[in-house]
Amino acid sequence: MVLLGSIMPLVKATIYSGKSRAYKAALLDGIHKALVDAFKIPDADRNQRLYELDDEHFERRSNKSRNFTIIEMTIFKGRSLEAKKKLYAEICANLAGNPGIDSQDILIVLNEQPKEYWGVNGKPASEVDLGFEVEV
Repeated sequence: MVLLGSIMPLVKATIYSGKSRAYKAALLDGIHKALVDAFKIPDADRNQRLYELDDEHFERRSNKSRNFTIIEMTIFKGRSLEAKKKLYAEICANLAGNPGIDSQDILIVLNEQPKEYWGVNGKPASEVDLGFEVEV
């Protein structure tokens, strides 16, 4: 097996435009810290995308503020329900602390894929040494 560098999870966060650089950094840092703690991924394994949308392109329910944040993650299949619960709770706690997002304004969606659905260096990820355990 080939030792793999940083490839997962793939994180996509969508927020309203107009937030400060510090706000955006705290958002991404809080998500990543929760992944490291809950899913036991290596700290250097960071693949995040931040999408900022204006009012015309981002609608929300009336009970959500302009801090409404959608966090979508594509991950390898295999995490336990307990690990997922820990992830959700830690993301909300981290983001409440900094940058100050209420948990009511956070929506998290996990998209789980078998490792063979990921192509890495010309091979299925199921044939690659990831450098960490998925079954946590």
